[in-house]
Formats: sequence, C-alpha cells, structure tokens
Amino acid sequence: MSFVKSVTTKYKFGAHVSTAGGISKSVLNANKLGCQSFAMFLKSPRKWESPPLTDEEIDKFKLNCEKCKYDPLVDILPHGHYFINLCNPDEEKAQKAYSQLIDELHRCEQLGIGHYNLHPGSALKGGSVKLQLKQLAKYLNKAIGETKFVIIVLENMAGKDNIIGNQLEDLRDVIDIIDNKERIGVCVDTCHTFASGYDIQSSLESFNKFWTQFDEIIGFNYLKSMHINDSKAPRESCQDLHEKLGQGFIGLEPFRWLAHDQRFEKIPLILETPHRDDNGYGEEIELLQWLETIDDPENEELKFKVEELQKLGAKTRHEQQAKYDKKQAQQGKKRKVVGGDILSQLSKTTKKKKVKPE
Repeated sequence: MSFVKSVTTKYKFGAHVSTAGGISKSVLNANKLGCQSFAMFLKSPRKWESPPLTDEEIDKFKLNCEKCKYDPLVDILPHGHYFINLCNPDEEKAQKAYSQLIDELHRCEQLGIGHYNLHPGSALKGGSVKLQLKQLAKYLNKAIGETKFVIIVLENMAGKDNIIGNQLEDLRDVIDIIDNKERIGVCVDTCHTFASGYDIQSSLESFNKFWTQFDEIIGFNYLKSMHINDSKAPRESCQDLHEKLGQGFIGLEPFRWLAHDQRFEKIPLILETPHRDDNGYGEEIELLQWLETIDDPENEELKFKVEELQKLGAKTRHEQQAKYDKKQAQQGKKRKVVGGDILSQLSKTTKKKKVKPE
C-alpha cells in the first residue's frame, strides 16, 4: 500500500522506517509512506560490528533523497545504536560505546545527514548521575571534535533512578558542558515526557506549561526534533511503552494541539508507534495531517475518532493502570512497614530507658 506525500501540510510528519536491503532503501520506504521526514538505523542496532557503507550505497542514498525531495541535513534523523551508553561507569565499556558512536557519526557525514538521535544513557546501579553526566558531556565534546557537521540530538527519557534524561534539567546540564553548542540539540519524545510525569495531556494550558518549562530550562533553539508517540502506561509510571496515537493515556487531543503549533513546523516529527507493518505509519501520518485541519475541539468527526481510538486501546490501558496501581500500593505498604518498624523500635527504646523526673 502506498501513501501520497502531502503538498499542503506545514509539518514534517514522518516515521522510523526499515533499511532492509540497504540504507538507500530507507528513503524509498519513507516516501512510500508519505513521510515528510524519517528516521532509521544506520546499521543493525543489536550488533557491535557491522560492515562499512559502500560507495554504491552512499551514492544510491543521495540519489534517492534527491529524487524523493528529502534534504538529509534537516529531514532525516537516524536513531542511535541501542548498545551505546556513554555514561557507563566501566571505562572500557564506555570507550567501546564511544567507538560505536564515532562510527555512526561518520556514517551520517558520509550520507550527508545533519542530525543524529542519541539516548543519553544510564549511570547504572551504584553509579553517580552527576559524575556520569559529566562523562557523557566529555565524550560528546570529543565526538564533536572528531566530526565535521552532524548535530548530536539527545532524547529525553522515561526511566528513573540512574537513567540520564528523564528530567529536562539533565539535558540542560549536559548542554551546559558542551563546548560547541551549535552541534548539540534535543529530541522530545511525547511518550517519555508523559511517563516521566510531565502533564502534556490534561489541558492545552498544561501542554503549553510544559513547553514553557522546556524553553526556560533548555531553550527552544535546542529543539531539533520530536518523537510522536502515545503512551500505554499512565503518567508518572516511568514506563517506556509506546502506543498508537489516540489509543493510550495521552489520547488524540494533544497531538491536535501539536499539529496547530507553529513552534513545531520545521522539525522532524517522527512516529515510533507499534505496528505490525509500515502501513500503520502511513495511516497515522494521514491522521496527523487530518488533525492539522481540525480547528474546533468540539468537531463531531473529531469526537467520533477520539472515542473510536480510545475503545481500541481500552484493554491495554486497563491492564497497565492495574499494574501501576498495584505497584503504587506495594510501595505504600513498604513505607508503612518501615514506619511501623521505626515506631516499634522507638517504643522498645522508651520502655527500656528510665526517664528522670525534671
């Protein structure tokens, strides 16, 4: 099934596409889905070693971009290798991750790609977030010095504990240490943002409040892209569980707000929603472009679509809500037990201790 690229949309709606058959095929796959922008892996994300790009594939990639009217400098956002963790406290493993990063940045520049999306990483169990954050910045400064033009785009995350990037302040602190700030940026993932506790869903006011926070803490000039995903898990769950648009806890309306916000017109807006095949991405791109045309939140067709999609995701939302509630209850019980133990110890101590009259 093929979709037609819109000639009227103001937004660069796109998706993460397959590279099966060669990196040059990613361009054709994106075009077939009607993408205005797209993401892909530069090589296998689950292997340390991959063969270098051939001159033939590089030439095909550039030719396909020209034919399909994609500008690699601004329309394409490759996703970083899953194994890269520049925050690893183990120096040998961090250096291995850095070698992987440099290889991918060089591939970007071979292909003429101007942006590269990277997960900030984790300090792992027992690691210091502050120290490993500085280590991340050190490696990024080194990588920028060893490459020519590609901008490294750090993604906000949905995890907790020692995950770097689950709060906007983490990304700000990294950017503060980067020497060449023209070579660093941020990708905001809507699912990650919501799961981390930011309210981008309950009202247009709360949606705008988040973006005001983003501007105050990081700065809109650093926003280079977004990942457009609904969330299977509730807000503050810290669960990185992407859902199809409108079927999750975020719902459809925040994506309509996004599709009417001029601040997001010139950056890649990449879908990473779960689908059995890529046709689902084509349908969701059309959905986003349709939302762009709906000005009235009381539009009857919009109301029907919201209800339809929420019904499709109801079972998953119910299951995830139950898991979240159970976890919260268990944590509550643990706190009560700890409190009870402390009170019990105090009681025993008081009984043993003889209190002198004043």
